[in-house]
Amino acid sequence: MTYSSKEVKEAKNAKTVGTKLTSREYEEIIGLIEAGTFLSVSDFIRDAIRDKLKATKIIKIRDINYKSAKKEILSYYRSYSEAYDYEVAEDLELDYELVCSITEELEKEGRLKTVK
Repeated sequence: MTYSSKEVKEAKNAKTVGTKLTSREYEEIIGLIEAGTFLSVSDFIRDAIRDKLKATKIIKIRDINYKSAKKEILSYYRSYSEAYDYEVAEDLELDYELVCSITEELEKEGRLKTVK
């Protein structure tokens, strides 16, 4: 197996962290190692951390005026035709309540239709 220069650099800059586990958690991990699912406790912990980091998102909200947000939301719906309000808010990094308010306004103006 060969490693890229990025992987080698990351390994050199790796940090060691300590944690305490309950006896039950430790025994469950050992059971997984004995079953061949993981190579070691460290392997399990690294895998668990990677899974948690993938699953955890930090949602950023941009500071934007109403008129600009409205234009972006309308443009988003033109590009994707269908989307939930929370998807628009997340993708455009806008406040969810602002997106709901603007979406309602666009529906009232007849510029957007709700799909049921």
